[in-house]
Amino acid sequence: MRAERPHHANYVQEELLMLRWAVIFLVIAVIAAVFGFTGIASAAAGIAKFLFFLFLIVCIVLFIAGFALAKKL
Repeated sequence: MRAERPHHANYVQEELLMLRWAVIFLVIAVIAAVFGFTGIASAAAGIAKFLFFLFLIVCIVLFIAGFALAKKL
């Protein structure tokens, strides 16, 4: 029988995946800006910014939920 991971481990993996995509789009934006592709650079930077703030919101929500759960235990 396989031991299952805690439910919160899935959220952590999703957050890390979201942050990884934000960093990837940031790198794409910087490379595009260096080569003068301003349209692509601004679009990639916008996506990176959106993903980063989404990551931040999810992280804060899970942080608060973790404290609420810890108080119940």
